[in-house]
Amino acid sequence: QVQLVESGGGSVQAGESLRLSCAASGATYSTNTMAWFRQAPGKEREGVAAIYTRLGITFYADSVKGRFTISRDIAVNTLYLQMNGLKPEDTAMYFCAAGSTQFGSWTRPGVYSYWGQGTQVTVSS
Repeated sequence: QVQLVESGGGSVQAGESLRLSCAASGATYSTNTMAWFRQAPGKEREGVAAIYTRLGITFYADSVKGRFTISRDIAVNTLYLQMNGLKPEDTAMYFCAAGSTQFGSWTRPGVYSYWGQGTQVTVSS
């Protein structure tokens, strides 16, 4: 089992920054991908960014490229999402996920076995 606990959400103005954290514990060695998803009310869960942990390769949704950065601190087993230039359309509940995925499938929520409880990000204009 893997436990994921997100933190760092909040309410900001457009153009500001936030950094989300996801503390992982348990059998993280059983996974090869960690990712951030988000879900706005009435919308499907959307993949934001992912990192293939064994290779350090990162992926981003087109909507966040150049503004968001995913990273991982192995020493403290924590995943981060640095979000700069936030926009009102970034408002959502953000979730951390971990799983064993095949290359190219990182955006599919169904391939992740473990999820955090989520942290709310609200961006006002």
